[in-house]
Amino acid sequence: MSGSHNIPFLDLVAPHRELKAELTEVFHRALDTAGFIGGPMVEELEKAFAAFCTTSHSAAVSSGTDALRFALMASGVQPGDAVITVPYTFIATTEAISQSGALPEFVDIDERTYNLDPQKLRAYLQTRCAKDSSGKLISRRSGRPVSAVVPVHLYGQCADMDAILDIAKQYGLIVVEDACQAHGAEYFSRKQNRWFKAGSMGRAAAFSFYPGKNLGACGEAGAVTTNDAELAAKVKMLRDHGQARKYYHEIEGYNGRLDAIQCGILHVKLRHLPKWNEQRRERAAEYDRLFAGAGSTIGLPFEPSWSRAVYHLYVVRTGDREGMIAHLAKAGIGAGIHYPVPLHSQNAYRALKYSQGDFPVAERVAGEVVSLPMYPQLTAEQQRRVAEEVLRFARLETPVTLAAGESH
Repeated sequence: MSGSHNIPFLDLVAPHRELKAELTEVFHRALDTAGFIGGPMVEELEKAFAAFCTTSHSAAVSSGTDALRFALMASGVQPGDAVITVPYTFIATTEAISQSGALPEFVDIDERTYNLDPQKLRAYLQTRCAKDSSGKLISRRSGRPVSAVVPVHLYGQCADMDAILDIAKQYGLIVVEDACQAHGAEYFSRKQNRWFKAGSMGRAAAFSFYPGKNLGACGEAGAVTTNDAELAAKVKMLRDHGQARKYYHEIEGYNGRLDAIQCGILHVKLRHLPKWNEQRRERAAEYDRLFAGAGSTIGLPFEPSWSRAVYHLYVVRTGDREGMIAHLAKAGIGAGIHYPVPLHSQNAYRALKYSQGDFPVAERVAGEVVSLPMYPQLTAEQQRRVAEEVLRFARLETPVTLAAGESH
């Protein structure tokens, strides 16, 4: 199928066309003031994004990877530590851990949400770690002190933070949220009987503003959120060569600043983000409705009662991923894979000496996932066509094995 009838996996043109006048004004403002690095546009975004995330502080940085790296360092993770995360995420999660001087160690995911499984986290700490004579929690695998856990809010849905925070408190672990795909996602704390925004629950959190994210820059960008003023100040020093003020270097830092123009662009888009997120939720609900009769031939996203996901991605599962993608491509429909190879199986981490079968849920999910078109401008007709083609393919397929209790 050709030309105008094609359905792209992602549409980055339409929102920028709609906001062209506002975005162009940002560029004019920067030219008129020569305010390219730091200054009011950076501070305005930081204040607005902190308010959006219901945190006291945010710090704009050059990427989501830097955001997580700086958040870990500022939170107290030390070189030589071990940090626990999941094997099913983009490699930036573990790059940030390694670049902070720590070693990533993995815990498997929950098969329904694809996020860190709290039960497996507790089991890991109970059976794969022990306290030394000083009371430090030591990983039996690496011999390193375990200092932190990084839950990833994958695909726009929060991990089960009540359970993770309780376990972390019991074992004295820092919690840094990887919220790079979860701008505006919400989590209902049964413990506190209220909703929390992604990025407001751990000691700190990292966000990415890569162009395809729910809130995307026109280039690379990221931010750290926190309720800790000292931590926020540390991140701002780390991003700016360790300077507390110009030419006075309290620590050795990095060049991780975010350009003022990108901050201005993000500030414009942030005003539209609640509407865009709601449109994504509406599109997800429509997909759910269209796929309601698919039975077990296709695995659909699972959203627990304690979650308000923002559907950065709408991910289904199939027993023949390559076949489905080829079928959709022939019909002129774009699709993606997030992510085909778990991190413990990547060549980059061969030195960690994990083996196939160590994380069976992550391995199984990684072999079956397909990301369907998902963006606010997706039309009802486009969704109908996507669903028709997915279902046409699924009728020829064997059922997907779903987790116990998963209804859709």
